[in-house]
Amino acid sequence: MFIQTEDTPNPATMKFLPGQAVLDKGTADFSSADAAATSPLARRLFAVHGVAGVFLGHDFVSVTKTDCEDWPVLRPQVLGAIMDHFSSGEAALTGTAGENDGAEDSAIAAQIRELIYTRVRPQVAQDGGDIVFREFRDGIVYLSMRGACSGCPSSTMTLKNGIENMLKYYVPEVVEVRAVG
Repeated sequence: MFIQTEDTPNPATMKFLPGQAVLDKGTADFSSADAAATSPLARRLFAVHGVAGVFLGHDFVSVTKTDCEDWPVLRPQVLGAIMDHFSSGEAALTGTAGENDGAEDSAIAAQIRELIYTRVRPQVAQDGGDIVFREFRDGIVYLSMRGACSGCPSSTMTLKNGIENMLKYYVPEVVEVRAVG
């Protein structure tokens, strides 16, 4: 098995591409070993000393490291854990721990969700992250940044200069975009 790696804009996060589907649909974000109970893959990765977060996408795994570790030391261990997982034949995710996009019924929220999911998500997925629409209230769009995007130094600029400007252009009711946990 050959696993490609890519740097992300977040220096603490690296993207791993195993060359096969990781999840059939949706995404899953794990910020601790305790939260990874529903993912054999995430549990394997959290067993590697220095792993602080795991994000699973359709065809990639983003791993966030602690400040105490360096990628040259951690990368081979993460590659081994991913290889071991795919060799085992286990599913990456069991149960229903996938994403919840905070679906609403309003036409404005539906338009915002469509713009986020068709124009923004594919771009942030290339960087090993994800962005999920949570809600639209009083002119403010609430989004959740996940994977490599969570804690990325450039995520605030992306959120304000990129996403906020795009949404204001297409949806005049939008006055601000905010990140939520």
